[in-house]
Amino acid sequence: MEQQQIQSLTATFEGHSQRTDDGVEYWLARDIQYLLGYGKWDNFVSVISKAKTACEVSGHEVSDHFADVGKMVELGSGSQREIDDVMLTRYACYLIAQNGDARKQPVAFAQTYFAMQTRKAELIEQRLLAAERVQARQKLSATETELSSVIYEQTGGNENFALIRSKGDTALFGRNTQAMKARWQVPDNRPLADFAAEITIHNARSQNMTREQQISSEHVTNNKAVRQTLLNRGIRPEELPPEEDVKKLEWRLVSADKKSLNNPEKLGAKGEADE
Repeated sequence: MEQQQIQSLTATFEGHSQRTDDGVEYWLARDIQYLLGYGKWDNFVSVISKAKTACEVSGHEVSDHFADVGKMVELGSGSQREIDDVMLTRYACYLIAQNGDARKQPVAFAQTYFAMQTRKAELIEQRLLAAERVQARQKLSATETELSSVIYEQTGGNENFALIRSKGDTALFGRNTQAMKARWQVPDNRPLADFAAEITIHNARSQNMTREQQISSEHVTNNKAVRQTLLNRGIRPEELPPEEDVKKLEWRLVSADKKSLNNPEKLGAKGEADE
């Protein structure tokens, strides 16, 4: 397929996309029928039916991707009548293209186009989740610094910091800090996730705790409460699988951003090729 034709088809497919009031991108089946080169609606309906079956088999709700709607069309006499149509998500269009006649050039193009569009959405979602993990780790580091500062302020020294943290980890995970770090392969200089530290910081200050035993007891109580909440929801924190090293993840995000800034005309293309 020549580059000019690819550019033309890309512009045509993008030009027919619409958005709901909630910002969800969609295409109308009657438009896709035309774009894929199907002359008869009845023939195209059979392709839609196969796509719905594929959607269901893949574990997705058909109604989330195929919504029956009506469409008013002009008749030769100047009057209007309503015809059946279907609102299609990007994923639905991908499934339709996959079940279409690949001998038709527009269908072959659509198979790649909607696959790439769906992949872009997945990549965006993955990047946002990765960025949230990095932000959460940065917040944890700030909380660790603040907890260390509170212990120093309240007890006159921070030699008890590691002891208090270890007691909290044991209360949360049911195992000590070293055991959990070994299980998850966490470097010795990295803290484990601590959901209760901010509560400990607040109470240690507001209740003017000045002894290690007081702060340790408070931290243990808070971590036990967090653990019980997780257990009540069927989650055993010590059995959760380890995530990718957040430092490596952060480096990867920074590296990807630099590549995107240096190659704006290829935005997203490198990431897709590497996956």
